[in-house]
Amino acid sequence: MNDSFDIIIVGGGPAGAVCAAVATAGGARVLVLERAVFPRDKVCGDCLNPACWDVFDRLGLTDAVRALPHAILERVSFVSRRGHGLEFAMEKSDRGEIAVRRRHLDALLLHHAMQSGAEVRQNTALIGAARKAVGWEVTMQRDGATQRARARFLVAADGRNSTVARFAGLRAPRGTSRDRVGLQAHVPLPAALERTVQMRWLEGGYGGLAPVGEGLLNVSLAGRPGQIESLKAWAAAEFGAIDEWRTIAPLARRAFPAARDDGLFLVGDAARVVEPFTGEGIFYALRSAELAAAALGEVLGGRCSTPETVRAYRRQHASLYRGRLWINRLAKAAVLHPGVAETFLKLAARRPGWLRFLTSKVVGPLRA
Repeated sequence: MNDSFDIIIVGGGPAGAVCAAVATAGGARVLVLERAVFPRDKVCGDCLNPACWDVFDRLGLTDAVRALPHAILERVSFVSRRGHGLEFAMEKSDRGEIAVRRRHLDALLLHHAMQSGAEVRQNTALIGAARKAVGWEVTMQRDGATQRARARFLVAADGRNSTVARFAGLRAPRGTSRDRVGLQAHVPLPAALERTVQMRWLEGGYGGLAPVGEGLLNVSLAGRPGQIESLKAWAAAEFGAIDEWRTIAPLARRAFPAARDDGLFLVGDAARVVEPFTGEGIFYALRSAELAAAALGEVLGGRCSTPETVRAYRRQHASLYRGRLWINRLAKAAVLHPGVAETFLKLAARRPGWLRFLTSKVVGPLRA
């Protein structure tokens, strides 16, 4: 079996699904390959940055997203290792920050891609990707059967440990002792955390806590490999026994080129990894996917050449992150150096304006 498409997208999460929906709406023939079977949960803070609403508007999905089980977040709090705390109230708005489980959001977005006309193959693992004279050929496996498909363009939407990137010769740095592991689970929601997203610094790492609806709390932890058991022990003492943890590693990775002249495009975490539990990752996935689909539509429509499209998308992709990544870098620094974070939090308790400003850059306007 050897099918032909305009675009093959590997990964059916938010980046892949949105790229597929937008590209298909523009007339492209799109194939999406997804290793999992939806619905499924994912290691993520589950929070939707307010900037996501503009993307959902353009997709025509705003009402559908609001109809998903979710929690409205009204407060954001910071708690140090020694229990020092600071809390801000978010500005009430129907376009504010919410939290929704990825099993619900991702299934909605992938279904929208299918309704838009994309062909989606779930439970399908990518086992090869090779550049051909014109376009790319991918090899996939499903239920023990091997299949092949070709396309003019290949889009990597398969996350921070992208298989597409590896097959395309993009190499992430070797792991080090400073690499961190992310853990995530859902537990019953304590009344004290209702409508509150909380960042907690812990011995050995940090935790991000957010209600997600359905009476559940997202517990996301990050730390170095040798510190994971102590983080799990903290969570067990705080919330009771947790039988199922989802994990991802490493959390850090350098950015890859967002596109190449050979027709490879990268979106979401496949292109650039950000600190996973600060609430911005989904926005970057959605918006980079929109930009990539629009760029591919230009070349497929004959309005510009592939090199011109690649350059345009790379500029747009860089601009997407410009002016925002410093917040993420501060969050990462606070995790790697909790003693420094402790000192800053004490200072912020006396002069909260600077922390209020930083927080508003992630979750939107805060109330005085």
